[in-house]
Amino acid sequence: MKMMKCFQVALFFSMCCIISQQVSAQKPNLTDPEIANVAVVANQIDIDNAKIAQEKSQNNDVKNFAQTMINDHQSVIDQAVALVKKLNVTPKDNATSKQLLAGAKKTQSSLRAKSGSAFDKAYVDNEVAYHEAVINTLENVLIPEAKNSELKQLLQNVMPAFKTHLEHAQMLQKNLSK
Repeated sequence: MKMMKCFQVALFFSMCCIISQQVSAQKPNLTDPEIANVAVVANQIDIDNAKIAQEKSQNNDVKNFAQTMINDHQSVIDQAVALVKKLNVTPKDNATSKQLLAGAKKTQSSLRAKSGSAFDKAYVDNEVAYHEAVINTLENVLIPEAKNSELKQLLQNVMPAFKTHLEHAQMLQKNLSK
């Protein structure tokens, strides 16, 4: 059973790395409406994962972290929505956002199948990998591709929060493995 858990975690990490590498390697030529869509989708995925953690976890540290993810990522979505309204831009679906959603569906299904400390570990491991992939995508794709200065600035402004989330998730990951 422990070997299966290790395999699942390794598979997920591999999937995140592959997505991140594909997005970086392809350097999709995203328009600002597509970048806005990716930003909203990526934040909504983390909110959805955090809501699963709120339902399933019995660990107060995990629940508190999940609430922080809900609050912070909703704030980013709100900022992005306000900006696209101001700019009169409609976020546009694209291959990158579809790829994120497909991966999220699999991850959420896997998370829902777990309980107890196995769930907590899977959720936190996912948060570490997800934030690493999102930070990489922000730095190497979304920020460089953004044409509108306000959109670029918004993406740059959220980077420190995502890095803080990653550090928090890594701390939780370390504590859960004790």
